[in-house]
Amino acid sequence: MRTEKDFLGERQLPDDALYGIHSMRAAENFPDKTTFDHDWYRATGKVKKACYNTVVMFRTAMEKEHPDLLPALRLPSLAQLNALITAATEVAAGDHFSHFIVPAIQGGAGTSINMNINEIIANRALLILNKKPGDYSVIDPTETANIYQSTNDVIPTALKVTVMELLQTLENAVNSTRKETEKLEKRYRSALRVSFTQLQEAVPGTYGQLFSTYNDALSRDWWRMSKASERIRQVNLGGGATGTGISIPRYYIMEVVSQLRRITGLPLSQGENLSDITANQDTLVEVHAILKAHAVNLEKIVSDLRLLSSGLKEKKEVVLPERQAGSSIMPGKVNPVIPEFVISAAHEIYSNDQLITSLAGQGNLELNACLPSIGHAMIRSLKLLTSMNRSLTQHLLGGLKINEEIASARLFRSPAITTAISPLTGYHKAAELARYMAANDLDIFDANAALGTMAPEKLKKIITAEYLLKKGFTINDLKEFNETLS
Repeated sequence: MRTEKDFLGERQLPDDALYGIHSMRAAENFPDKTTFDHDWYRATGKVKKACYNTVVMFRTAMEKEHPDLLPALRLPSLAQLNALITAATEVAAGDHFSHFIVPAIQGGAGTSINMNINEIIANRALLILNKKPGDYSVIDPTETANIYQSTNDVIPTALKVTVMELLQTLENAVNSTRKETEKLEKRYRSALRVSFTQLQEAVPGTYGQLFSTYNDALSRDWWRMSKASERIRQVNLGGGATGTGISIPRYYIMEVVSQLRRITGLPLSQGENLSDITANQDTLVEVHAILKAHAVNLEKIVSDLRLLSSGLKEKKEVVLPERQAGSSIMPGKVNPVIPEFVISAAHEIYSNDQLITSLAGQGNLELNACLPSIGHAMIRSLKLLTSMNRSLTQHLLGGLKINEEIASARLFRSPAITTAISPLTGYHKAAELARYMAANDLDIFDANAALGTMAPEKLKKIITAEYLLKKGFTINDLKEFNETLS
């Protein structure tokens, strides 16, 4: 065991632990076991590497231009900085995560996150230099690993890096879902069905029309995703504690975001008002609202498909892929588990939206102390949405089938079909035909034959998909069907 101390006292730690006393205190103070996100951890490693690269550049420039002033800066040596860069690169790759012991839900605006990673990087750099963990006279987690940094610019910047990377993944997943709905729209363009309003039979339509509503909604989601990163591309890295850059060289402030942009490949930029970006989290609220809107669309899609494929009707028009046995007691039962997963996940995202909104409003003056919880909820929503899209694409939409014969037969027996002929027959005659169909359990063709409402050949023509898909009727349509009145 090794002994570490801070101004609060001492703690015993395992000799091989890369975490230190600050991490141990945080783990004791925040006993919740919700795991900190691995991608956020990796992104913090990238931010740290950008910081160390910039310090190397600054040191090199000082050695060349002002060697006499270099000792006053108390900069780490190149050997120390190279060890820090190597350690940060390993963290960026996801290594040493078992030594990150701070939970996701915490107080302190992310200081515990920053210090846990500082300690991992410092102790790993010590090992690289053939020193023992805890030998902070060589590399110190605060003075060395945290050089020219603050929790308040490092951790929110790492969060934005994480969100932008996950947005790229989600954007691709949304596009895949959109493409599947587009295939269904084209495949069932002319598949006749009864459309519903308020869960009541309303007017004739097609499954192609229904899937077109999903396709367009997902297209809007995809477009919004592609723009979401623009809302958070400005970061406050280099701004220090409150965005003023106090105690930080201007050279570093001007260069560090360029280094991060090179490391991540993301279109990051340094904000003009770093204090604003440090104090306010409204851009995260805005981005999560886009995520919530997408969750709403996914829930609507799967709720429709679950309803249309339900066992409430004897014959199903929509047949969902069978994914797993649905009961431990009822033989042969299969449940719509993919829609149920998407619906459940969507409601967690709605909860996250409320959490992010309310905690963003809890920012006080120059900082928001609740950033860790905001970030955890944001990342959770992004990953949930990606999973929802992948499940929907791979396990539902690709194997979904429409029984066109059952759907069209149901439409022809539904009084809703008479809406299509009412411009030619008038409302009252169409209503008479609808009532006759319902009273005698007849389809429109047999009911029309009995009542003689319109010529049979014209009736067949007007309720085809070709005519039903038109946007309204034209004068030429009226001329063509003028003779259909009895």
